[in-house]
Amino acid sequence: MFPEDLIKKRILITGANGMLGQRTIFNLALAKNYELLGVSLEDEAVFSNVDYKCVDLTNRDDFKQVVYNFCPDFIINTAAFTNVDLSETERETAWKVNVKGVEYVAEAARVIDAHVIHISTDYVFDGKRGPYSEKSRTNPLGYYGRTKLASENVLNTSGVFNTIIRTNVLFGIADSRPDFVRWVVSSLRAGKEIRIVTDQINNPTFIDDLVQAISKIIEFKKYGLYNIGGREFLSRYDFTIKIADYFQLDKSLIKKIVTEDLNQPAKRPLKSGLLTIKAESEFGFKPHSIEESLAIMKKELSL
Repeated sequence: MFPEDLIKKRILITGANGMLGQRTIFNLALAKNYELLGVSLEDEAVFSNVDYKCVDLTNRDDFKQVVYNFCPDFIINTAAFTNVDLSETERETAWKVNVKGVEYVAEAARVIDAHVIHISTDYVFDGKRGPYSEKSRTNPLGYYGRTKLASENVLNTSGVFNTIIRTNVLFGIADSRPDFVRWVVSSLRAGKEIRIVTDQINNPTFIDDLVQAISKIIEFKKYGLYNIGGREFLSRYDFTIKIADYFQLDKSLIKKIVTEDLNQPAKRPLKSGLLTIKAESEFGFKPHSIEESLAIMKKELSL
C-alpha cells in the first residue's frame, strides 16, 4: 500500500440538502475513507453525520473561501435550479445557479487542482431520437436544458479536471421533498386519481445507482462525459403501473394523458433516455432493475 492510499480523500458536495446531495453524503460516509463537507443554502443540514457549511453557490467570494479552507480533492456539484417550467420565466435565476454557479465551482477547483464531478441532464436533448449516447447531438428544447448544456460547456472550457454525468428521472431515498415513486404511492393509497403521460419515455434512475457511479468515478479517477440511467426504458405511465403493481395499489386511479394535455410552459423531450454502455464497460456500472429499486425503497422507507 502506498502512503497516499492511507490519506483520506476530501470531498465537497454542493446542494447537500437536496435529494441527490443527501444520498451521496450518506453513501460516501459509509465508505469511511473520505473526509466530507456538505454545503447548501439552508442554515442547517438535514443530516448530522458529516460537516456542513451554509453557503450560497452563487456568492463567488463566499463559496471560494469555503473551498479554499477545506481544499477538497473532489467537488461533487449536485446543486441546480431544476424547476423546468419556472426556468422559462425566472431565467436570470436559472442561469445564475446553473451556469454562473458552475463557473465559480470551476474557478475555485482550478486553483487547488480539484476534480469536479458535475450532474447534468437528458434535457440537453430534444427527445426526437432517444435513447442517447454520449456522442449524440445536443439540442435542448427549453431554457432549463440550455442552462445545463451551458454548464457543461463552462466545465469543458475551464481547464479543470472534470467529469460530467447526464442522468434522467431521479427517484429514491432522501429526506427532502417526495420523489415520483413516493408521490405515486401516497396518492394512490389516499384514493386520489392521478394523470400520467404515456408519451414521455426515459430510463428512470435510482439515486443509489447514480451515487454508485459517482463513487466509481472517484475510485478510478474517470474524466469526461458519462450517461447514467436505469436498466429499463419505458413511458412514465408504464413506470407508474410498475409502481402500483409492486405496492399492490389501485391501478384504475391512474389515468392516461399525453404531455400536450398538461399545457406546461416548457417543452419536454419525449423520446429520451440515456444509454449507459460506456459507464458499464469503463467502470462496471450496474444499475438495479426498477423492481429491485422499489424493494430497497420499501425496506428503508417502510413504504
